[in-house]
Amino acid sequence: MHKIVHMTSAHSRYDTRIFYKMCSSLASKSYDTSLIVADTLKNEKKNNVSIISTGHKENSRLKRMLYDTQRVYKKALDLDGHLYHIHDPELIPAGLKLKKNGKKVIFDAHEDLPQQILSKPYLSPLFRKAVSKFFEYFEHINLKKFDAIIAATPFISNKIKQTNPNTENINNYPLLSEFKDLKNIDWSHKKQEIAYVGGISKIRGISEIIKSLNFSKDIRLNLAGSFSEQKLKEELKKELGWQKVNELGWLDRQNVIATLKKSQLGLVTLYPTINYIDSLPVKMFEYMSAGLPVIASHFPLWKSIITHTECGLCVDPLDPQAIWSAILEITSNPEKAKKMGENGRNAVEKKYNWQIEEQKLLKLYEKVLN
Repeated sequence: MHKIVHMTSAHSRYDTRIFYKMCSSLASKSYDTSLIVADTLKNEKKNNVSIISTGHKENSRLKRMLYDTQRVYKKALDLDGHLYHIHDPELIPAGLKLKKNGKKVIFDAHEDLPQQILSKPYLSPLFRKAVSKFFEYFEHINLKKFDAIIAATPFISNKIKQTNPNTENINNYPLLSEFKDLKNIDWSHKKQEIAYVGGISKIRGISEIIKSLNFSKDIRLNLAGSFSEQKLKEELKKELGWQKVNELGWLDRQNVIATLKKSQLGLVTLYPTINYIDSLPVKMFEYMSAGLPVIASHFPLWKSIITHTECGLCVDPLDPQAIWSAILEITSNPEKAKKMGENGRNAVEKKYNWQIEEQKLLKLYEKVLN
């Protein structure tokens, strides 16, 4: 039996892409699968995956990159796996050391790091550009040394293939099994509520979403997730629209499903940053899986998906009035909303689901291991 070791210093042990999709899929196919995480929780066996903790979790990004990565690497080396799968750019040096030890290593590019750096508001424009260029060079030199690369979007895949031809696009599409209870639900049981689920920050469009609620009389927002900045939250609480917010905080998967079940639509109005325009946000496809109409940013890629499937509306994410108009159009037409939701669900069942992506993952593993 092949021993597979997944490694992360930045993600949680129950990260949906890493644990519930990749690791659980591999374990279900009789791979001896372990996941090493930087946290302080106990080791455990879940979904036939051995979750191994480093026993430490640094409280700053710099310390995490310096120390958590080393702890993850040491645990990984001790396991003596046949194949290592790393999930964070900061673990690339650890992956290169594993290669020097004769191990097979896959790097999973969840995001386009050089592009992501360019959208960091806390870095000065000149510094952003310099750091982005450095990591672009760093990736070009090092990614070719790995046995394979997995990319989370076609855009990232096409870019990295120029460096490492053995690159596979494995999209972060939903697990249909998570949403099985939401298929064909009674629309009349829906509340006058809409949903936003995910990380909450300015560039994810939260300010414009709250301002759009300034026009609302009856519609409430189920806001699920954690704020990246407390200052932003305090500013938004001064908005009239905040009175229409059901602040739910971070939710586990079960409560995310419950929130979507009672909501009439899902919002994914991210800013037009370099890192988002060519992304495939998992929350958009999760809304579709839940049978919810989607209101999304009018990026060409997203618009092509939503227009083709007829599962929602696209808007200017910087325009609160446009967002509200879309909300009103959907919530005022329950039959149209239900049809949009059904269209989205059907599209996920046919194309945008993890079961299809899982086959690509298994095929790549067979290629690398044989």
